[in-house]
Amino acid sequence: MVKLIPSLTERLTQMASAARTRAEATPPGPKREALLKAAQLSENALHIQQWLSSTSLRKPT
Repeated sequence: MVKLIPSLTERLTQMASAARTRAEATPPGPKREALLKAAQLSENALHIQQWLSSTSLRKPT
């Protein structure tokens, strides 16, 4: 049996979505802030990953 591993993009998207969903269900406080920060970090990593894998990325001169 072959187990398919989700791509980095899919994993980062899922992580951000899960953290945001949990944050929405959490009352205001440090735990909610930590979940929102985790979601933001996942989204930032996703944007960086998309930028690095873009075809228009050029070497610095």
